[in-house]
Formats: sequence, structure tokens, C-alpha cells
Amino acid sequence: MSDTKDLHTGADMDAYSSGHPDARPDGWQYKGFRLFGKELWYASPKIQLLMVALVCFLCPGMYNALGGLGGGGQIDGTVQDHASTALYSVFAVVAFFSGSFANKLGVKITLAIGGLGYCIYSASFLCYNHTKNVGFVIFAGAFLGLCAGLLWTAQGAIMMSYPPEQSKGRYISWFWIIFNFGAVIGSLIPLGQNINNTGGTVTDGTYVGFIVLMVVGAALTTALVNADKVIRDDGSKVIIMKNPTWQSEIIGLWECISLSPWVVALFPMFFASNIFYTYQQNGVNLAHFNVRTRSLNNLLYWLSQIFGAVIFGYALDYPKIRRSMRAKISFAVLFALTFIIWGGGYAFQKQQVPRAVSSNPSYESQKVDWRDSGFIGPMFLYIFYGFYDACWQTCIYWYMGALSNSSRRTANMAGFYKGLQSAGAAVFWRLDGVHVEYNTLFAATWAICAGSLLVAAPIIFLKIHDTTTIETDLKYSDEKPEDVVPAGALDEKRTDV
Repeated sequence: MSDTKDLHTGADMDAYSSGHPDARPDGWQYKGFRLFGKELWYASPKIQLLMVALVCFLCPGMYNALGGLGGGGQIDGTVQDHASTALYSVFAVVAFFSGSFANKLGVKITLAIGGLGYCIYSASFLCYNHTKNVGFVIFAGAFLGLCAGLLWTAQGAIMMSYPPEQSKGRYISWFWIIFNFGAVIGSLIPLGQNINNTGGTVTDGTYVGFIVLMVVGAALTTALVNADKVIRDDGSKVIIMKNPTWQSEIIGLWECISLSPWVVALFPMFFASNIFYTYQQNGVNLAHFNVRTRSLNNLLYWLSQIFGAVIFGYALDYPKIRRSMRAKISFAVLFALTFIIWGGGYAFQKQQVPRAVSSNPSYESQKVDWRDSGFIGPMFLYIFYGFYDACWQTCIYWYMGALSNSSRRTANMAGFYKGLQSAGAAVFWRLDGVHVEYNTLFAATWAICAGSLLVAAPIIFLKIHDTTTIETDLKYSDEKPEDVVPAGALDEKRTDV
């Protein structure tokens, strides 16, 4: 019996599956082709990750570029504050349960629904430029909250459950690179449109460019395949629920916490993971830079995220250090960066004028331009803020992926993550909407980021192991080892026994 039980360990499955892939099924989506010397097929983790990354490149990536302008490209950030509060409030509620939707409907349909809200959100700002219709902007924000909750949960499940254990950091970094290239390219639109504009509001052409790209991204979701069709390089399949029902998925949502109650120690990190955007985008970029310099800062911010994702993603997969040790090292580095980068932010913030001064339209002509001598220092601070964001997000996704390889469980964890992330964002956008001083926003953001790391430390140090056993992953599914492990690996192991 002990030998049979050994058959189910993740380490054994990795060892025995890596060299014995089964023949892929017939069909165009499994037909191989070679790219840069590697064989790929459409229903492979790499291609599917590429597809979902392109969707996020065109939808959330462009949303980030628009938001990164500060105030959604407006002089007064109040309307964006109201829209963002509505967005993240709905997002928080929907995302918490969206893992159940993704597991029942499949990631393809979930992503397709999720892609719809982004172009409507951008269109609402174009409308506001001409009609000052605040209600439409707030509605668009709320509708985007519903859509984004579904999209990001499905994306998280794909990114954490499709890759093999030893490659999750790289897959996360690849996604983050492509996704943030969306924000980078999106940032070039307002930069080009506003390069000679030192006034406040971006042009209509900026919004039109965002709308067109977001529509293309929403359409691209229909080209994905569901998780049950994906086959990895070693022939293994993604662990899912074969026969999901609404009842089973609501129960599964509860089981994700009840069977692993310690996961709640990660919740403060989830809550903190988007709160810094409010201060950085509105308390720094909007408050102290003119529109063309904000556009440049926005570009540099998202470029720095790419570097952060590459460095952390590849470091988290470094094969010569055990996974449990990599988790501890990444935590120590993230904790140090929290005090180094935000310490620099404190030195900057304490020199700035009060909010009442920076938000006065008459102050617009006094805001920093890229030609000013005082621009370089704040520019590098803003770059490091972007780098920090990518490090934080990459680590959180990797920590969750290290706790499970099951698509069902990672979908639920992604839902918890995005729900709490959005709750935090809703709180901070509301604080900005009621004109809380930027000094207060800065202090609260820094304190929550640092405190959440301390709460999460026991999970990172004690619960992330060198591998996750297949027995652990199958607890959250109605599948058996033979449903997900290549038959060749099982047959050879049985012969050895």
C-alpha cells in the first residue's frame, strides 16, 4: 500500500511524466508546429497563456494606461475617483464568487464576458469630455467591475494551474511582460497625442484609440480553449472538476477556506495589492506633473513593471535553490524593497504642497514638466514604484501557485485575491474621492503594505513546500490520477511496484 501511495506524490509524477508524454489527441488544436526550435500546439499551456496575455494586453493593459494618466485623462480626478469606487466595489463582490463561475462556465466563456466592460469604460470618458455626464462614467465603472471580476479570476486560474510547478515564475513573468506591454503601448497613445499639450485634458483621439484596442481584445477571448482541452509538454492535463454544478462550486468555494484556513493570512497582502495605484497615479502623477509629463511618467511606470516581472519571475524559478527557500528569499527582498522604495517616497512626499493647492486649476501651470531641472528625481521614484508593483504581484501569484496546481482551487484563490484587492482599491479610491490629504494616503498605503507582509510571513515560511502532491490537488476535484497524469508514467510506475 505504501508503494501505491507513493505513486500519487507530485515529485514522483514529475519524475515519471517528464520523459513519457502520451501521444496527443487528433485535431487541429493538438497539431504541433515549431517556433524558435520548440514544438508548440494551440491547446498547450504556452499558447493559451499567450492568448490570455494578449487579451489582457488589449483590455486591462489599456485600462491601466488610461488610469495611469491620472484622473482618467481629465484635469479633475473626481469623476474617475467616483467611477473607480463603483468599479472596485462591484469588482470586490463579484470576484469573491467568480471562481465558482469560472469553474462552472469554463475559462473561455468567463473571459469572453469579462472582456466586454473595458471599451464601455473608455467610451464613458469620451462622452464625459463633451456632455459632462458623470452618471454614465460611474455606471461604466460599475459594469467594468462586474466584467473585470470574471476576467481576472479566469486569467489567474490559467496562469497558476496551466504551467508545470518548475515553470510558474516564468509563466507569470511572461504574462506580466505582455500584459504590461499593453499599458506601455497604450501610454504611447496619449504621449503622442499630447506631446505638445501642457494643458489638462487629453484629446478625443486618445480615448478613441483605447476604445478600438479594447474591442479587439474582447473579441480575442473567443479564440481560447477551455482547461479540459489543455495538454502540457509532458502529456499531463490540468486538474479540474469534470462534472461541476452550481452547488458543487459554491461548496468548493467554502472548502477552499475551510480545508486550508491558514490561507486567510494572505488576505491582507491581497487587500494591499492595488491600493498604491491611488496615491501613485493621483497623489503623485496627477498632482505634481503636467499632462505630457504625466504621459511620459505613465510610460516609464509600465516599462519598469516589465523589468520587475522578469527579474522576480525568473528568480522565483531558479532551479538550484529549493522552492521553499526561494519563497523565503523573495519575502525578504520584497520586505526590504517596501522600506527602501517607500522610504524614498516619504522623502519626496514631505516636500510637496498640500492637496488643496495642487488640485487648484491655477496650479496647473506650476506643475513639473519634463524639461524642468527638478524632474529627474521624481521620475526615477515613479519608475521604482512601477517596479515594486510588478514584484508584489508576481510574488503573490507565485505564492498562490506554489500552494496548488488545481485549476479549481486556483480559480477560487484568484477570486479571493481579486475580490480583496478590489475592496482595498475601492476604499482608497473613495478616500481620494473625498479629498483625503495625499500625506495621509501615502502613510496608509505604506503601513498596510508593510503590515500585510508581516501577517503573511508564517504562510510563506511554513506552508510553501518544495512540491505539491497530486493527492493534495485532487482533494478539490472529482478527478483521479489517471485523468491527469500521462498513462505511460502510471504504467511504468505500476511495473516498478
